[in-house]
Amino acid sequence: MAADGFDTHDVENQPPPRAGVNLYEADPVLLGALEGATTAENESELSRMGAFWGSAESHEFARLADLHGPLLRTHDPQGRRLDLVEFHPAYHALLRRSVEYGLHCSPWEGTEDAPPGHLVRAAGLFLAAQTECGHLGPVSTTNAAVATLSLSETMSDEWVPAILSRRYDHRALPVSRKLGATVGMGLAEKQGGSDLRAIRTVAEPTDDGFRLVGHKWFLSAPMSDAFLMLAQAPGGLSCFLVPRLDPEGAPNGIRLMRLKAKLGNRSNATAEAELVGAHASLVGEEGRGIAAIHEMVTLTRLDAAVMSAGLMRAALAEAVNSTRHRSAFGEALIDQPLMQRVLADMALDVAAATALALRLARAYDAAETDRSEAIFARMITPVAKYWICKLAPTLTAEAMECVGGNAYVEESPLARLFREAPVNALWEGPGNIQCLDVLRALKADERALGVVLAEIERDLGKASPVAIDDIASAAGACLEDVGSARILTEQLAIAAAASALRRFAPRVLSDAFLATRLGGQWRSTYGMLDARFDARDIVDFVVP
Repeated sequence: MAADGFDTHDVENQPPPRAGVNLYEADPVLLGALEGATTAENESELSRMGAFWGSAESHEFARLADLHGPLLRTHDPQGRRLDLVEFHPAYHALLRRSVEYGLHCSPWEGTEDAPPGHLVRAAGLFLAAQTECGHLGPVSTTNAAVATLSLSETMSDEWVPAILSRRYDHRALPVSRKLGATVGMGLAEKQGGSDLRAIRTVAEPTDDGFRLVGHKWFLSAPMSDAFLMLAQAPGGLSCFLVPRLDPEGAPNGIRLMRLKAKLGNRSNATAEAELVGAHASLVGEEGRGIAAIHEMVTLTRLDAAVMSAGLMRAALAEAVNSTRHRSAFGEALIDQPLMQRVLADMALDVAAATALALRLARAYDAAETDRSEAIFARMITPVAKYWICKLAPTLTAEAMECVGGNAYVEESPLARLFREAPVNALWEGPGNIQCLDVLRALKADERALGVVLAEIERDLGKASPVAIDDIASAAGACLEDVGSARILTEQLAIAAAASALRRFAPRVLSDAFLATRLGGQWRSTYGMLDARFDARDIVDFVVP
């Protein structure tokens, strides 16, 4: 016991943990983005999700899953191959909850009377991402896999019922004996990542399908029940479903060589794998593998944008919580002018990213019946992924500065958020690939840009600092000068985000966002908001 007068460990001027908050009910921008598009049942379910993902329990699961990462067991004690990845129970607890909420499948549960709900699922994914993103890898790929599996009636009949189950089952059993199933993907190889044409894995025809021989550099979620992969078949690059186990429960020729020691995303495993005659079934037409995998890739890009927006929201909330409860130079940090401007500027990006991601999800719901919404979804998916995923690391780093040194230790949630922030920009195509996809959309449909710009102009009005003609001119220039595609993509992202913000949030937010992002001088750091806008009011609205 310390001698009287020498106790140095009274804890003062430190913020309380940010737990016990209902993340759904405490987010006015999210609520605005969902207005008019949810049922009472949806709202009740999202409120339950918000309560769980904001709870101390879920935060502890996230801490443990990140601290105790996956371990690879290649062989059993007798030398037989296992190819198993062991996870901490906290990882399974997180994944079990996301599966129970239907984050891995809910858009595909709809009927004609109750159409699919990409928007409601995106809102749930946004909430989950604020607490722990690693376990959402298999959640995202499983949801997206349904779109590709629909190309094969046989594969769909065999696998989709298990995918649609809301029961999480991590046992190593064939799908016929599972309570529920997840699907991963294996595309990238050493000699080619984004360039899928460089894939060298070979698919050899057999009497009952194909056998794959090759090497996958990044196999996502290696404990999934099956994987969608690309391989070179006699008819060209094709898409295949590769079960992890054969019908008897034995390993299906997928040998896990090692787990990647990733910068972030530590709770989730990513493996390097050899395919040694793995049995596979063709999905879609032989020789049209890229077309078959396209819908899956598109949906995971939507998820990347949504999850990055969630990460940004969590980082901002940590910064605001700290500055509300800490003092310096005689007053609360949040009451100091420079801090207010920084937080308000960050809040604008968080609100804009949230609004754009949810607006995009709305377009997916309406795409089947509304041509304009289908065009919006096609055009804005790479735009939103590019811009939101690039914002996340910068904003998270700024949030760490707001909190100070405490944010730079592994005990802080911000350390995990910062390590996690870059991954979505890399996943399913980095920034340049997204820009090239924007150009493909422009070339494929000359009306596409006009449809998107018309919506932006309707939302923002003629007096907006967004120059619609300038964006159209930039698009024309990009078709001649591919190297300028990032300029167009960023202009389009900011304009579309401002448009979504005008729809879903108070006018002052979109006005401030437009004035600072499009109407003023170029800015490269936060805190450039001027005195026209009440910085404290912006912070208090976005993070009540």
